[in-house]
Amino acid sequence: MAIESGRGERGPEPVEGRWQDALYDFLRQKGVSIFAYVPDAGHKILIERSLADPGAHSVPLTTEEEGVSLLAGADLGGARGVLLMQSSGVGNCVNMLSLVKAGRFPFLALVSMRGDFGEGNPWQFPMGQAVEPVLQAMGVLTLRVDRPEEVIATVGAASTMVFQSGEAVAVLLTQKLIGAKPF
Repeated sequence: MAIESGRGERGPEPVEGRWQDALYDFLRQKGVSIFAYVPDAGHKILIERSLADPGAHSVPLTTEEEGVSLLAGADLGGARGVLLMQSSGVGNCVNMLSLVKAGRFPFLALVSMRGDFGEGNPWQFPMGQAVEPVLQAMGVLTLRVDRPEEVIATVGAASTMVFQSGEAVAVLLTQKLIGAKPF
């Protein structure tokens, strides 16, 4: 049975056992209703699920830094959101992350990593290797996930840190978890 999106479209059916489906359901249970994203294969299932969910607001971005300010505005309006981006997009966010730090906004990002385990594209290595130090320099805590069984516990810890303590946290979904791309 396909999921009705509320817009007359039929969304993808959840596939039993996919960690991405468990992650989406977990985020929704934690009150996340805004999914800001730049299209990315590593977040395909989360994006598709959010588009099919009439209770979620999926916001496609032209650049990742827009998501930082969108999540700050969501917090001011009493909503919870998550920024879905690839590691290469972290470099686009550096200046805007000062908004999170200066305004003390809670910030949750899920970052699909490139430039690590098994990477086949040499252009992905520089930013992939810089993600953690760049985020940490901007006051964003980083948590890494390598295995499917770690996803919910790690995002659960991050959501507590963000939505209860007001911290900025990025969960790095490594290529061991999402799979290495040869391109």
